[in-house]
Amino acid sequence: MPEKDYYKILGVDKSASDTEIKKAYRKLAMKYHPDHTKNDKSAEEKFKQVSEAYAVLSDAEKRKQYDQFGSSGFHQRFSQEDIFRGFDFSDVFREFGFGGSGSSGSRRGGVRFSFGGNSPFGNFQQQQAPVKGSDLVYELPLTLNEVSTGTEKTISFQHKGRSEKITVKIPKGMITGKKIRLAGKGEASPYGGPAGDLYIQSKVMDDPVYRCEEYDLYVERKIKLTEAILGTSISVPAITGKELSLKIPAGTKHKTKMRLSGHGLPHMQGKTKGDLYVIIDVNIPYQLTSEQRKLLDKLAASGL
Repeated sequence: MPEKDYYKILGVDKSASDTEIKKAYRKLAMKYHPDHTKNDKSAEEKFKQVSEAYAVLSDAEKRKQYDQFGSSGFHQRFSQEDIFRGFDFSDVFREFGFGGSGSSGSRRGGVRFSFGGNSPFGNFQQQQAPVKGSDLVYELPLTLNEVSTGTEKTISFQHKGRSEKITVKIPKGMITGKKIRLAGKGEASPYGGPAGDLYIQSKVMDDPVYRCEEYDLYVERKIKLTEAILGTSISVPAITGKELSLKIPAGTKHKTKMRLSGHGLPHMQGKTKGDLYVIIDVNIPYQLTSEQRKLLDKLAASGL
């Protein structure tokens, strides 16, 4: 979804007062209203944009959410109907001197911008659905093993003014940022409508063995200098607890990344898995015995 800068659309600063916002909207609404721009599609779109911006910025709570989360975050929380819900355009139009462009609406119901009907802009249609309560997000720490196998967690949260505990089944593959929804466990509606939802959002904790990037895992394994030169096989631990065998070819360089396909974390949906990457750490000795130095001198003399 494209970013929508409501302040820019109305031509005001982010610090603008309610009066300044109202004044800016009045000026733009007068300019782009269909009574003044007959069948002008570009004006129609502009009028829709400035009306949407005013519906958000003239509402203290919506403006607060928009300022806090930005355009993308705001539109993840508010649908088009949410934006116009509780906003009575008929009052605004009457105040601005327009006629017949909006229907009276309940402050506890909602209004929706519609472009249907015979007029260039259609009507603002009454929505009878009550206002839903706000959604909540609960960040849940998970270990990599829990993400790999799935688990059950008992969480405690505030619901309807009291502390509530609930056991939640965590599916496999719930990497950082992934969410599951508990319907009706969010905040109560201020107008007697349905409660919002509670989203359980994963936060994968640091692991002593693996580094995690989405569904892929990374692990470091040390090998000797001679093993890097001559080649070898090493054992690599999988997240499942199984030991995997990895062949190191002769001439492997320091920090080479090798992939073990399908040994990463499972996806939440489907049967696919990420990969396990092994970072080869070639151990260069800082001190040599006299015998080792003699051998290396011979290798150097041979041209190696």
